[in-house]
Amino acid sequence: MKRETLIWLIVLVIAGIYLSYRFATVGIGSVYVQELGGEQAEAGVAEIAAGTATLSVSRTFGVWAAAIFTLCIFSFLYRDNPLYKFAESVVVGVSAAYWMVVQFWGVIIPNLLGKLWPAWIQSWAMPGLSPLYGAYWYMNLIPLALGVMLLWRLAPKGAWIARWPLAFIVGTTAGIRMVGFIEADFLSQIANSIVPLVVATDGSIDVWACIRNWIMILGIMACLVYFFFSIEHKGVVGHVSRVGIWVLMITFGASFGYTVMGRIALLAIRFEFLFDDWLWLIDPLQKRVGL
Repeated sequence: MKRETLIWLIVLVIAGIYLSYRFATVGIGSVYVQELGGEQAEAGVAEIAAGTATLSVSRTFGVWAAAIFTLCIFSFLYRDNPLYKFAESVVVGVSAAYWMVVQFWGVIIPNLLGKLWPAWIQSWAMPGLSPLYGAYWYMNLIPLALGVMLLWRLAPKGAWIARWPLAFIVGTTAGIRMVGFIEADFLSQIANSIVPLVVATDGSIDVWACIRNWIMILGIMACLVYFFFSIEHKGVVGHVSRVGIWVLMITFGASFGYTVMGRIALLAIRFEFLFDDWLWLIDPLQKRVGL
């Protein structure tokens, strides 16, 4: 056995002993529930102390599983290892299976089979569905045929058949997304950039609003000059294009900082889960006062 492997084995054994001791003495990671309106809800300190709450084995197991998988993912910060690969495989597999079930019951059943065979689907899957055929119901045979053709991708000799529905999906998706992008991003940005250079409210000029609008307009013009390559960037054009570079870099930096801030917030939430819900080392919401 390698020395490094032995060290990590000892660390895991010590951590297991510590967690087992804390679970047996304090009950870390335990979740108590109570009946409210016929449904189970997480119980508070008062209900636990009064003895009206019961230990939820499934939710407790969920907390421990989530914590262990979180640590397995964090282990990649050291290096790639079997624990990380196991957690990654489980997450990918569970996510794929979950979305497959969601798509089957949320898309295929109501939008395809429910329109082709409404009476049959109503009898066992969707009691609220009308058993009558809708107008142009036979048009749904086209997506059914495309879906069957797409499944030929699983057969080595029939892979070429799947290219036709795949090309249709890529083309229609690109067209729909292009229209949505033009309306939501391109045109909306143009509309939001059309602002008055002099802002007057109640008969007086709003200086800060004017400065904000002037900065935005001048920044947009500088960026457009930077991307105008028909004229060599020298002299005045070169100076303005350099201002455009500064505007672009500030924008990209702010966007990157916002993204990092969001990821740091997610990391903080994950640490709070580990130290609060699992290990009970902190209690910011005072959920366990008196336990």
